[in-house]
Amino acid sequence: MRRVLIVGAGQAGLQLALGLQAHGYDVTVMTDRDPEAVRTGRVLSTQCMFDTALRTERALGLDLWAEEAPRIEGVGVALGGPEAGTRALDWTGRLDAFAQSVDQRLKMPAWLEAFAERGGRVVVGPVGAGDVAHLAGAYDLVLVAAGRGGPGSLFERDEERCPYDRPQRALAVSYVHGLAPHPGRDFRAVSCSLLPGVGELFVMPALTAAGPCDILFWEALPGGPADAFDGLRDPAEHLRVTLELMRTHTPWEYDRTRGGVELVDAGATLAGRFTPTVRRPVGELPGGGAVLGVADAVVANDPITGQGANSAAKCADGYLEAILAHGDKPFDRDFMQAAFDRFWETTAGPATAWSNAMLAPPPPHVLDVLGAAARRPAVADRFANGFDRPADLAEWFLDPAGTAAYLASLDRDE
Repeated sequence: MRRVLIVGAGQAGLQLALGLQAHGYDVTVMTDRDPEAVRTGRVLSTQCMFDTALRTERALGLDLWAEEAPRIEGVGVALGGPEAGTRALDWTGRLDAFAQSVDQRLKMPAWLEAFAERGGRVVVGPVGAGDVAHLAGAYDLVLVAAGRGGPGSLFERDEERCPYDRPQRALAVSYVHGLAPHPGRDFRAVSCSLLPGVGELFVMPALTAAGPCDILFWEALPGGPADAFDGLRDPAEHLRVTLELMRTHTPWEYDRTRGGVELVDAGATLAGRFTPTVRRPVGELPGGGAVLGVADAVVANDPITGQGANSAAKCADGYLEAILAHGDKPFDRDFMQAAFDRFWETTAGPATAWSNAMLAPPPPHVLDVLGAAARRPAVADRFANGFDRPADLAEWFLDPAGTAAYLASLDRDE
């Protein structure tokens, strides 16, 4: 039986651990927090899982909240106008298949407990690069799925794929109860308000321990008018600032709060910022040997396009397939690089290109797409499904010539 060590107990690490366990591998998971600490702690993310990622969970029987979590059937986009609080555009695209968002404080503890109940070993405690190096010799393969902290130092920054040396957004999250339905829709959707000079506001239905809720997520331009959360420690004040910014910059979303919203619990807020970074996937251990980086341990994009949890699920699925196909052969550096290269080509590369493009002011051809989507449901729908299939966006959304050709083809078909 092949022995595998996975450092990190998030979406990618646990999904991969449970997948390998189901195929008879002897798997150990190292994590810095036990299930109860995660369950009762602060929110971890703003995940919205689209169809392809959900199917990787479903294949392993891990979609434990499929009947409880709200079904998200579209993506709405509002483009802010020249004056604060105005909209130049507002439209919604329909998804081909529903998306769902489950609070990771609900999901990750349940997955970790299931892994342990099925015979997996869980080691809880601080994990540094030295710990990984000390333990690596006892395993056939070591994977690092902890996106931040000590183990991340094992992976060198990939300068060719890293255009940023500082955070591009200041992030602020609130999970709330009491938000009214969107008045213009008879189905649930993620709402994206794109606000030039301010940043972005995302509103998404989700499931938390206390039931269905909504996530309010500000992506503020550093130093801009919505960059207002540094130093806030009181969750109630965090929510107050969130709502005040909505009242000023997105009154169409603020109107949904007028019946009164409240945080789902004391840990329902999160704020911070990080620099989007791509790292080389093979980490060299001090005493020799190598480890393979997983998901955001090596590709950490800004969450502006909601690709973090989706990429993590797809990475776990791809690595699982690669490991199973490798059989009894050594997990050498060539194997590690090949597994990552496939992940980059199919998932991480397109997601990175799209995320980086959305962090920049929209060029003329993107404005053309947004305007066309307001008039043509087919354009709105194709953009919405790009959240599930980012590679499609390279063919038309990210390329001015591709945009022109696509829009022209719609004109010819009329």
